[in-house]
Amino acid sequence: MRQSRKTPASPKDSATPEEPRQDRGPTPGPLDRAKNVTRNLRTKARDEPVHPALIPGIGVDKTGRSFTINRTVLVVAAALTAAVVVWGFAAPDSLSDTGSTALAWVMANFGWLFGALAIVVAVFMLVVGYGPTAGITLGADDEKPEFSMVSWIAMLFSAGIGIGLLFYGPYEPLTYFLDPPHGFDDAPGSADAMQTALAQTMLHWGPVAWAMYALVGGAIAYSSYRRGRPPLISAIFEPVFGPGKRNPLGATIDIFAIIVTLFGTAVSLGIGVLQISRGYQVVSGAGPVGNGFLVGLIAGLTALFVLSAVSGVKRGIRALSNINMALAGALALFVFVVGPTVFLLNLIPSAGVAFVDELGTMLARNPDQGEDAAAFLSAWTTYYWAWWVSWTPFVGLFIARISRGRTLREFVTVVIMVPSAVCLLWFTVVGGTSMYMESRGDGISEAGSPEAMLFEVLGNLPLGGLLSVVAMISIIIFFVTSADSASIVMASLSQNGKPLPSKRVTIMWGVALGLVACSLLLAGGQDALSGLQAIMVVSALPFAVVVVGVMIAWAKDLRNDPYMLRNRYAKTAIDQGVRRAIEDHGDDFVFGSDVVPAEEGAGAWLDTDDPALTEWYVEAQDGSLAEDLHTTPAATERALTGETPVVEAIGASTEPDQIEAGPSTGKG
Repeated sequence: MRQSRKTPASPKDSATPEEPRQDRGPTPGPLDRAKNVTRNLRTKARDEPVHPALIPGIGVDKTGRSFTINRTVLVVAAALTAAVVVWGFAAPDSLSDTGSTALAWVMANFGWLFGALAIVVAVFMLVVGYGPTAGITLGADDEKPEFSMVSWIAMLFSAGIGIGLLFYGPYEPLTYFLDPPHGFDDAPGSADAMQTALAQTMLHWGPVAWAMYALVGGAIAYSSYRRGRPPLISAIFEPVFGPGKRNPLGATIDIFAIIVTLFGTAVSLGIGVLQISRGYQVVSGAGPVGNGFLVGLIAGLTALFVLSAVSGVKRGIRALSNINMALAGALALFVFVVGPTVFLLNLIPSAGVAFVDELGTMLARNPDQGEDAAAFLSAWTTYYWAWWVSWTPFVGLFIARISRGRTLREFVTVVIMVPSAVCLLWFTVVGGTSMYMESRGDGISEAGSPEAMLFEVLGNLPLGGLLSVVAMISIIIFFVTSADSASIVMASLSQNGKPLPSKRVTIMWGVALGLVACSLLLAGGQDALSGLQAIMVVSALPFAVVVVGVMIAWAKDLRNDPYMLRNRYAKTAIDQGVRRAIEDHGDDFVFGSDVVPAEEGAGAWLDTDDPALTEWYVEAQDGSLAEDLHTTPAATERALTGETPVVEAIGASTEPDQIEAGPSTGKG
């Protein structure tokens, strides 16, 4: 039976009586006095027993954690990357054939895993965001959001627009419009087929898909800013592996995170290069370009994003990213205004309704329904789920960094719904316009290649040449900013989650990213996009298992969160108090509290002495205290003013024009 004990004070309530200062030397300055007070408070919180329900939470920046290169992760991930690059340049046909064979095997044997994972993740995030855990803060209990709601939404918007939307915007809805997927009875090219085409597109780009980002982003934010762990995928698994026991399985998880980020980003960069080359042909009137042009283009763009990643001139990059968001928004607005405006106004609400109406049909589609269904899933839906999985470490880390201080209810609602709304508007405007033009005989489907369709649509509008130039500029900027961010994220994962990774590691991953994109494009030959996609899907398979583990580990963490423990205490106390008060006083009573035998108390169900409930916080405090004892005055001053590496890493400003934009797409 649990022993009754004196309730420990909350760490925030601890205090140390002030002792008379003896004249033993020079009078301490304000910085020294602040440092002593901080040390005394932390020592008190460490030495007194901490009640698990009163732990306020602690951010990784308060733990004094140091970040060093994880040589195992760096060497293994770099070796795997080098092997693929050498293979791609030395024997591109062999790499292409192997990728195609592996893709067919994954789709045949594990397509169900990606489909089931998408549904389970969406349901899991609904429970997290609107169930008992909804009030948990992604940070300490009293922590306020680091960014205003407007700034937060602006940054999420930057994560939802990019190369992928520019590439697939006119192409994907038009494909479904001309050839409705299995399960839709609409005639090809009909008005009804337009609505189901947009519904299918929103399945791939809407709430179900964004729930995957919300899962990894929320788990990282919770782990780092409430549990004080490093911002790593492997750190989420501490409830499973135990504190400080992330290796070797932890190292394996981080290696997979780097590899899927690398190949997922390489696919987006490959798409960008193909589309830029096509735009060059349209604008300049040049003929088809060869591999030499593609390689040169990748080399030039790689040099740009590596330079931006290590330059440290983040204000300029932030401005460039915000300008690009404005360019993409202006492009969509122009298409809306000069295109079939009334037609699009009718299509926007009907597309949203069609998505809800057809959701069951789309999620129930499976390979057993015939060859057409199996082929469609392999080419589209399962491929998309794998792409989303491959981008979860990258975009998840960005979303985590900007969501500190939000409750899970806020987090789930905004992270899933805002980007989904952006995608709905974009695909309805751009995709709706391409379907409208096709239906009146403009021949958008005859553009020759998917990357050419955007320029074909723009060419049928007023100022088509200028719009094509704007689209090319936007694609180039998205290429640079997304690759910039991916290089930094991979470097951070290689250095135990270091918020500001070293330049040499960042350069290494930037160059590797360019080489991988180049080698995969060369391996793809005439069907370059298929070669890129095959490698990406295969690399995403092991990380799909990691995503399942993230749900299990995070659920275990949330179950023992201090907020949940307090709610359980409250429910038990109220139930017992009401019953006892009615028995003793009838209708005339108010609530109070009193000491009762341990087995009758509100906390009888909980073993508060279980170290698993408190040792994570005590260890974090110990690390913070050790940091205080060895820190320099300059470092202490930065800590007291809030200028921590984590804050510096994301430019802690609440103004949208001063915020470094994050990854420029879920897929690009």
